[in-house]
Amino acid sequence: MKHSPAYQEALDQFVLLWGEMASAWGINKTMSQIHALLYAESHPLDTDTIMETLGISRGNANMNLRRLLDWELIHKEHYKGDRKDYFSAETDVWKIVSTIIRERQQREIAPIRENLQKCLETLEAGGLNDEESKEFKVRIENYMEFLEMFERFTDALLPYINKKNLGFLKQLVKLVEVKESLTGKKKEND
Repeated sequence: MKHSPAYQEALDQFVLLWGEMASAWGINKTMSQIHALLYAESHPLDTDTIMETLGISRGNANMNLRRLLDWELIHKEHYKGDRKDYFSAETDVWKIVSTIIRERQQREIAPIRENLQKCLETLEAGGLNDEESKEFKVRIENYMEFLEMFERFTDALLPYINKKNLGFLKQLVKLVEVKESLTGKKKEND
């Protein structure tokens, strides 16, 4: 599909930006770039077009398309009389953000908490007979407590994201900003 020069330049910038942001989302660069390309395009694209546009191999394209399908960030489409698979991205930003938060929580936070629990059990099996072991236990528990609070926070926030409740989220941010300005925390952290 032929685009205007301005559209093509913006598309290229968008795909690069999405790829650079990928690591912050816990997504590999190619997966992110495929998603960005499909998100920006008005019409579904086939694998060959994706490969050509991004300069990636078929194996790389297929592997990342499967992951995007698993995450439900893209959809597979078929056209009568055409044997190719076509792909389009989920365009609802709220659903995209919700999916990324949920996936990161399941793939990253939960396993860390499980492994910290194993560390704690190993430490406790030794009897905690010295101060160093007791201090280490407290440090592990503090980290586990933080991760639990983070999970609770995201679990509490996801319904508002899923319902696209921007008004509530803006009020929540204002509340935090007001508290920071009243306590002077924002100035100290800048």
